[in-house]
Amino acid sequence: MGNFKEDIVRTEAFVFDVDGVFTDGGITPFGDDFIRRYYAKDGYAVSYAARMGYKICIISGGRGKWLQERFERLHATKIYIDCADKIAALREFLYEYGLDARNVVFMGDDIPDLECMQAVGIPVAPADAASEILDAARYVSEYPGGRGCVRDIVEQVLRARGHWALHAKGVNCTTDAQSN
Repeated sequence: MGNFKEDIVRTEAFVFDVDGVFTDGGITPFGDDFIRRYYAKDGYAVSYAARMGYKICIISGGRGKWLQERFERLHATKIYIDCADKIAALREFLYEYGLDARNVVFMGDDIPDLECMQAVGIPVAPADAASEILDAARYVSEYPGGRGCVRDIVEQVLRARGHWALHAKGVNCTTDAQSN
């Protein structure tokens, strides 16, 4: 483990928890599902990273069809929801895609994420994560969960690798619009 800024250049994949990372941790029961509030800039950064070829994995103890649909729309490579064994999911993801854990970012915010954070080379956390997570993180975003922490780490990695803002088009533009 070297300098953080030098290590993020080797990033091959991003793995994220959801509640407390992409959201502020609040959920509202709604029938058989839950309503979560997401920060658009976090979603844009993940979608952009996926478009640039980075593997994106979601590992969440949360559940709900809307959660699944959100990350499918963002082009996540692998989605584990209602996941009670996060470390097993992480290991499966690493194995399936032939990834070196030393080159993987994991962002979590609470105790269920601790084992995964200890298993990767680049553990990071939102500003408002639990103290045990803050202690385990190599980098703590200045932004809290649901307010830009995901965008922060994705942008830092992509900038370090020369992959950020390569064009002025949005990630959801049509092919015809991009050629104009």
